[in-house]
Amino acid sequence: MKPLENLVVLDLTRVLAGPYSAMMMGDFGANIIKIEQPGVGDDSRAFGPFVGKESAYYMSLNRNKRSMTLNFKEQGARDLFKKMVEKADVVLENYRPGTMEKFGLGYDVLKEINPKIIYAACSGFGETGPYKLKPAYDIIVQAMGGIMSITGQEGGEPTRVGASVGDIIAGLFTTIGVSMALYHRAMTGEGQKIDVSMLDCQVAVLENAISRYLVNGVVPGPLGNRHPSITPFEGFTASDGYVIVGAGNDRLWKKLCELLGKEELINDERFITNGARTTNEKALKVILDDVFKTKTIDEWLAMLEEAGIPCAPINTVDRVLNDPQIKARDMIVEVDHPVAGKMHLPGIPIKMYKTPGSVDTPAPLLGQHTEEILKELLGMSKEEVDALRAKDVL
Repeated sequence: MKPLENLVVLDLTRVLAGPYSAMMMGDFGANIIKIEQPGVGDDSRAFGPFVGKESAYYMSLNRNKRSMTLNFKEQGARDLFKKMVEKADVVLENYRPGTMEKFGLGYDVLKEINPKIIYAACSGFGETGPYKLKPAYDIIVQAMGGIMSITGQEGGEPTRVGASVGDIIAGLFTTIGVSMALYHRAMTGEGQKIDVSMLDCQVAVLENAISRYLVNGVVPGPLGNRHPSITPFEGFTASDGYVIVGAGNDRLWKKLCELLGKEELINDERFITNGARTTNEKALKVILDDVFKTKTIDEWLAMLEEAGIPCAPINTVDRVLNDPQIKARDMIVEVDHPVAGKMHLPGIPIKMYKTPGSVDTPAPLLGQHTEEILKELLGMSKEEVDALRAKDVL
């Protein structure tokens, strides 16, 4: 058994935040029924790169799901969805607020059909506030949420984080919200609505940037790879690239000085405490860079690791995929897609020892499981499904 075995999730989401949330639940056994627009499907089916006619972007976010189509412009489709809600545990959507209400399928309607339903809405700005109807993408909430203002090189322009953290973090918080709502329902029998804002999530992960501003009144800016309050905690220039070093306390600082043959720095007033080192970071970096330039990345990593000093190379994506630790943790998995063939995807980062997740099925083709789902969930026959198709419901 997986922890979410037999949980029925009606997944109305598209692109990234919502599909990522549903994928996490699917990895741990939830029955994810992805409901897509006939003929078009999830917007991300049109995003490259492609393997044949199939989007690798879409496939990376929609494993362990089944796909069916519903045309909500037709009353028959809306009625069919209500019948499905009777059998479901979770409705997951990431439309702009008010969209489901326009269809007559908002939470107030669905909770009357199934009082135990957990309704999770993930949107750009949430269901309340002056921005609630604004459109949003990842880059929009990264910009508005402050994370771009503290990302990039010191003195450079604000920079988007390379991964879509505006979407992904919202997807993670949505899954956490559903998990907590499931626990509450197990205790009380009550369903509820969950409202997750991508912008809220960006503020929630600003961590010490907010604290620093509130304490000292200085607006944080980009610092490159260095930490704002721990030093040395950044990249240093080796003869063939960069080495990341994290000497997070005085004990590690002393070890680093000894390793580098710079024992005189230990009692240097400029560097004697972490606070002093952070104040004088620029001067310290010049000194340490001069030493690091004398050896290669691999030579430094071997020495630093032997001394127990946290360190790392700056891996490119190809090196990440071939890293022995990543392989040992099954963080790259293979699935066999019916059209694209063998595909490699990121694995599951949550390792549960009694109820582990797994990647069992590839992302579905558009509407691949429509008949199967309606037969399983509502007991419909092939003839009934064909009749719905003829009415443009599916």
